[in-house]
Amino acid sequence: MPVAVDRTRIMTASDPHGTPAKAAAQDIPSTVQQQQGLNPRKRRNMKAKGKEIEDAAEEAWSWKALTDSSASRVPPTFTKDGSYFFSATGPSVKIHSVATGEVVSTLTPPPMSVAAGAAGSSAQTDVVTAAVVSPHNPFQLITGSLDGYVRVWDFLDAALLQTIAIAQPIFHLAAHERFREHVFVAAARPTKKKTSKAHVATAEDNVAVLRVALKPTVATAGAPVQISSEVMGVGKTRSTTGLAISPSGAWLVATAGHKAYVCQTANIKAGFTKFVSPERLTCLAFHPLEEYFATGDATGCIRLWYCLNESIAIKTPGVEKTAQTTTLHWHAHAVSSLTFTPNGAYLLSGGEEAVLVIWQLHTGKKEFVPRVGSPIVHVALLNNGGEEEYLLGLADASFVFIRASTLKISRSIARIKLDPAISHDRPSTSTAVPLAVHSLSSTLILPSSHPSSLQTFSPSTSRLLSELEVSPSNRVSRRDEKPLQPSRVERAVLSDSGDWMATIDSREADESFRAEVYMKIWQWDRKAGFWILNTRIDRPHGLTKVSGVAFRPCARTQDDLLLATTGEDGHIKTWRIRSVKTKSEGVEEFWVPRSTLRFRDEIPRDISWSPDGSLLAVPLGGHVAIYDPETNALCQVVTCAECKTVSSAQFVGSSGRYLAINGPRDVLLWDLVSQSLRWHYHSQTAIERPVVHPDEYQFAVLERISSATNADAPSTRILLFQPHSSLPTAIRTLPFHLRSAIPVPSTGFFPTDPAGFTLVGVTDSWSVVVFGDDVQVPEEEGASAQGITQDANVGKRTLFHDIFGASAFADLATAPSTSASASTSTAQPWKGKEVASAFDAPAHLVPPLETLFDTVMSGFLTLRTPEDDAEGQDRDGEDMDVDEAMDAVPQPARGGLSLDRVVDRQEMNGFVELFMQCAIKVPTESRSLPTFPQINGAHKPNGVPPHVNGIRTAPSTPAVASKSKANGVTPNGHAHTPSRPPPTPSDESPAVKAGKKRKKSIG
Repeated sequence: MPVAVDRTRIMTASDPHGTPAKAAAQDIPSTVQQQQGLNPRKRRNMKAKGKEIEDAAEEAWSWKALTDSSASRVPPTFTKDGSYFFSATGPSVKIHSVATGEVVSTLTPPPMSVAAGAAGSSAQTDVVTAAVVSPHNPFQLITGSLDGYVRVWDFLDAALLQTIAIAQPIFHLAAHERFREHVFVAAARPTKKKTSKAHVATAEDNVAVLRVALKPTVATAGAPVQISSEVMGVGKTRSTTGLAISPSGAWLVATAGHKAYVCQTANIKAGFTKFVSPERLTCLAFHPLEEYFATGDATGCIRLWYCLNESIAIKTPGVEKTAQTTTLHWHAHAVSSLTFTPNGAYLLSGGEEAVLVIWQLHTGKKEFVPRVGSPIVHVALLNNGGEEEYLLGLADASFVFIRASTLKISRSIARIKLDPAISHDRPSTSTAVPLAVHSLSSTLILPSSHPSSLQTFSPSTSRLLSELEVSPSNRVSRRDEKPLQPSRVERAVLSDSGDWMATIDSREADESFRAEVYMKIWQWDRKAGFWILNTRIDRPHGLTKVSGVAFRPCARTQDDLLLATTGEDGHIKTWRIRSVKTKSEGVEEFWVPRSTLRFRDEIPRDISWSPDGSLLAVPLGGHVAIYDPETNALCQVVTCAECKTVSSAQFVGSSGRYLAINGPRDVLLWDLVSQSLRWHYHSQTAIERPVVHPDEYQFAVLERISSATNADAPSTRILLFQPHSSLPTAIRTLPFHLRSAIPVPSTGFFPTDPAGFTLVGVTDSWSVVVFGDDVQVPEEEGASAQGITQDANVGKRTLFHDIFGASAFADLATAPSTSASASTSTAQPWKGKEVASAFDAPAHLVPPLETLFDTVMSGFLTLRTPEDDAEGQDRDGEDMDVDEAMDAVPQPARGGLSLDRVVDRQEMNGFVELFMQCAIKVPTESRSLPTFPQINGAHKPNGVPPHVNGIRTAPSTPAVASKSKANGVTPNGHAHTPSRPPPTPSDESPAVKAGKKRKKSIG
């Protein structure tokens, strides 16, 4: 074990001969070396000038979000024809194509200078909270948002038609064709009812349900923001969880707290009648045909309320009613969404269990679609005249389509799934978040909605490429009220080549499980484009956490590649690749420990490599130990008197001459060549780990600015430093806090300036953002408002696509018709898998067998070409004499090409039955049929094949012919089915007579 040698910052400059630091100093550009020639007096005054940073001009740094932070509270809404559906994302509404899942347009309102009713609300006051398709115009969308505006959109032209101010935040919105030019909204009341219980003051939001006219006043008719000509109050409630109008339009129901509020729309002035629920209500849905509604509560119970009758008009002051209900219970936790099927026979429900439950109402039976991927937030139903589909909005902001016939997931729509599911607690802001850049595929490695997984995202295409389950786990909901603690991926680092990735996942111990810590090393499969687990190391640092992990950069060979880790057990370990020859003359590679170091009794907190991989810096307590990884020798120890606790130390610049050391509030720059402190910066707020520019002599220090009040948005101040001065060269601000941030290479990801500084980070609200100098992110298709012109029905998949294949529905009308042979080659015959998939659907959905006959037979029979006929005529000369009995039954000639496969007797019998039941139609005797040549595989004009095609048998003898059965089945099991009545003796050919001979071709 190396002996520690302390060298404090006051040590004079020396030439470290034979050490890697010398090589690093030789790579410093001359311009940077000139910048280091500072006046000593000026350098002493740097610390005093730290106060000038507060007075420096701060500029907002450009940034762009790559994904949505969380799922919307607005359920997805389908257009009337079912071609598109709407999903609310913050202040915008995205229009998705049902056929492809792509975003075709985004409706974003213009910024308002003064937001009505936004006083005292949170920073995001323009979030869309409700969206419904206009019942009077199927091409218009009505939305409500927290800024107090009701907006009417023409989504085909992506035009905002009308904006009406309500002056209070809107939570729910409902519309019905019976109430033309009116909508019902649930808006926040300006006051809050305060109560006191156990000397603790509490407050609960109050809501007013209003009927708002879409017709503006005369004074505001031409203004961009209009005022409704009539606003009528229906009643007051607590914070609403649902607002809906019955399909008949006779009833208005709102759910809030432990009550259901019911009002007759014919007598709105009478207000609400309250019905009490034993548990807090969470969702609401109306039956499509009958006058009752369903609610879900916080305990997982579903109740059907039968209280919509005339007796509701009888009110008793101060008395809350109870209604006759039917209870359905399966969910263990709160029910998040309910919806009925159009025929009213089934009820769909979903919640935290990530299971879709389908209730058959008249029997009480239920079916399940489990493991949909994440807790269900919304359930919607697609019924466009074809097969029904269920659309699930999940807690990770993704969508899943489920086919009603098979109850299987058909497709999913997702970009980045970050927001942790509600089934487990969010990790604290101090918890490490895995974030890395994969250079080989130009992708980002991000945390997933489930903490035990990682996902791969392509910024250039804005697509989620794959998801890697680092720690396999059962994604089940919590037991009782105690959340399950899943295994969490804490760190993910990649090698410079992009061929190796190391992950750290752990799970804390509880009364049922012991603590687990795993380091897994993955190898990139370039052919498959996916990560494959190579080595798993259990407890790399015992039961303690791994505090740092990093690959050695600039490794020329596999032997030079090292992985360094530090743990709270006090050890510093390095790992290497070991190659072993297998019995099959192959080579197997896996990772093994190489060395273990320790510095006194200090606990290492991080680890970093120099750019050339010649030095290893480890912060421990108030010191930074610098090792030579080749010999494990301790080269230098930097003791930081100004910083009692060092949290990280990173090399700055392409040569690695400088070492940026940071603590909770301090940043120090150490010169490894002169072995002296260049400068020291003290911050008034907490700072995060510095982010070093990958190529330039520049690094960024992130300061977390706490908000003064709850209404203020959190912000982050970024100071950009260079080695020549403790004064930041620039100060930038961001309107959010960051959990993690990494630099992005100047090429291969975003079209940015190579000299600029671009970073990618994960915010506290679990949104992935790109920020830096002149950030330019490729705009996603459909990210802006644009008209919808394409026909969504072209790519829509139906049951017939699954049966006949996509080629059967190709548009051949626009194809140039060159010849009959060319058009014949366009048709693609069925394959075995396609035929089998036709019968996967339930029996009542399989089409009639008559409609499948021609297509099935075309796949088995081969069309005979004129060239084949010419060959047959050439072989007519090779004949043989065959005696034929006088009373023999004429048998049709068998000919044609031999098939590539052998047709057994059982298969042939099946085709016989198919011919007899579906294809044989014996013509009447009066009808004369034209004579057609017996071409192999060709159908007669009536669509019936002339004979069983392609089966060769021995020449018939009179004895065999006399044994033919009456049903047309010969003893060899093949069918003899004449396509026309047998000829009369007068019609027989003169050659077929007793004592005569005929010539039969030798097949």
